[in-house]
Amino acid sequence: MEIGFPTAWARLVPDPFAGDSELQKKVAEAYAAGTVYPPRERVFSAFSLTPPEAVRVVILGQDPYHEEGQANGLAFSVGDGVPLPPSLRNIFRELREDVGAQPPAGGDLSGWAKQGVLLLNAVLTVNAGAANSHANFGWQEFTDRVAASLGDLPQPIAFVLWGAQAQKKAAVAAASPYPRLVLSAPHPSPLSAYRGFFGSRPFSQINAFLEAHGEAPIRWQA
Repeated sequence: MEIGFPTAWARLVPDPFAGDSELQKKVAEAYAAGTVYPPRERVFSAFSLTPPEAVRVVILGQDPYHEEGQANGLAFSVGDGVPLPPSLRNIFRELREDVGAQPPAGGDLSGWAKQGVLLLNAVLTVNAGAANSHANFGWQEFTDRVAASLGDLPQPIAFVLWGAQAQKKAAVAAASPYPRLVLSAPHPSPLSAYRGFFGSRPFSQINAFLEAHGEAPIRWQA
């Protein structure tokens, strides 16, 4: 199955694979040469599930999970029945401690995506077993353009930037005349979660921001 960039997003951001781009060539070569995650048809799942007009929250991570069966195109999410990766376990721990919400039954975060939470990584593909292996493909430039395009949307949007790669987008995320909240914290991985991720309370801050601007809160247990 071919990778398709959703039309609704293509009105705001040029299709990163249009015109035989260098990014498209590098990604195609990587899939041809070995195992790449997520599956080819799920590279743009975050955009498919959360169209621009629905975006209320952007949770930005680094790159997809690189172990078999984990990455599904939504940052930090895994499919039902897949054991929770350590980063997601830490996210759910912070969720419970922040707002007392029971996390989703499994690791599938599509319920968040359907409420307007764009679960986006700074880099959208990765080689199996090799974290950040596609960091130089050109994905960062594309996701910079995505973040910039969101500045033109009139609805209130909260940005949650987890980790150094995501935090590089802080300035572009804040650059908008419309209501914006930008929260930064260390990545929720076990290597950095105790350096300020735990106790950062992003979920309550997001909902307080949304409600202050007349928006319904996110049902985090969904």
